[in-house]
Amino acid sequence: MAIAEQIPREKQDRAARQAHLKQRLAETRELSTRLAGPLSDEDQTPQSMEDASPTKWHLAHTTWFFEELVLKAHAAGYREYDPRFAYCFNSYYETLGERHPRPRRGMLTRPTCAEVRAYRAYVDDAIMRMFEVDELSDEALDLIELGINHEQQHQELLLTDILSLFAVQPLRPAYRAETETTQGETPPLEWLSFDGGIFEVGHKGDSFAYDNEGPRHEQLIRPFKLAHRPVTNGEWLEFMADGGYETATLWLSDGWATVNAEGWCAPCYWEKRDGVWHQMGLGGLVPVDPARPVCHISYYEAQAFALWAGKRLPTEFEWEIASRDLPEQGNTIGAGLLRPAPTRAPDGTLQQMFGDVWEWTSSAYSAYPGFSTAPGAVGEYNGKFMCGQYVLRGGSLATPDGHVRRTYRNFFYPHQRWQFMGLRLASDA
Repeated sequence: MAIAEQIPREKQDRAARQAHLKQRLAETRELSTRLAGPLSDEDQTPQSMEDASPTKWHLAHTTWFFEELVLKAHAAGYREYDPRFAYCFNSYYETLGERHPRPRRGMLTRPTCAEVRAYRAYVDDAIMRMFEVDELSDEALDLIELGINHEQQHQELLLTDILSLFAVQPLRPAYRAETETTQGETPPLEWLSFDGGIFEVGHKGDSFAYDNEGPRHEQLIRPFKLAHRPVTNGEWLEFMADGGYETATLWLSDGWATVNAEGWCAPCYWEKRDGVWHQMGLGGLVPVDPARPVCHISYYEAQAFALWAGKRLPTEFEWEIASRDLPEQGNTIGAGLLRPAPTRAPDGTLQQMFGDVWEWTSSAYSAYPGFSTAPGAVGEYNGKFMCGQYVLRGGSLATPDGHVRRTYRNFFYPHQRWQFMGLRLASDA
């Protein structure tokens, strides 16, 4: 009889999960370090605006999350690295104490980047020692898994926040050299039809999901159509040329007020050079490619474009049902792209549903029937933000591999656009 067969099934499963999480934790922490690799210490310290955070802060905050929720609660004899760091690197957890104001994170010149790297190494070593214990509790494993997914979210924010910072630099630096220069034309648009009915939506099963992805419940969906690809830069240029940013009747009231207050006339990071529209990306300033999905647009802009096109945005449930037979993979961070990949000609399938750009839906970010928050700090993770925001689905080129799910509900305020945000059109059948 094999040794494994002599161990109770439950213990085998726990041991396998523990080994899997140990590997995932090491890979996730290493990826954060690699993402910061191209940046100087000077790049990692400031922030471009109130919504963004410095790279150094992301690296430290994700470390504090593991220290606060895992090590201090589940590692016997753990000694906190520096008690002062909790004030510096707590984000929004009211139950975990006071914190440094978010708009002033870029003022934190201390601790230095070198000290933050030492902090990460200290916490990494302590967590890895935890895995040497024969058996970690389910609660400890759950918190480690949450911490891994939390750090993956901040890996995407690290990239979008550094892009926001580089975009306001006069030298327009590149995070990494741009190698894709192909200019293409927008391919034709194909519409795929989906039947209506009562469908179950939301996460099911034992795999990881955030609390806001459930409970699973039934949803009535009318027959609808969905575009085979996201809206492209070429189509957005048509919208602009037709006066899209000057036509008040296309916009929600708050959206029109924002357009005028902010002076919007194009997506975020677009600027004209010698009469040609360029886009600032992680690869630097390059000409806008008509074939690529438009990105860095707000909900207000997505809604206005859909109205101009005579269509609408899909609901988050339409998006989920349409994607149910698709593999949960696409152009995420492992693809190494600096801009969304060019769209392709129709082939009878939905393309680029996962990765490339997050897709705005018309759904307000709110609780599913039966949703309740967990007690303590973990309960502050999602539920308290369910007001005034809209849901995006699908993931982007900056989303870590394996972090996309068809039930994943990203959410942002309707005026925000510094993420890799795009749209896909929908219509009634």
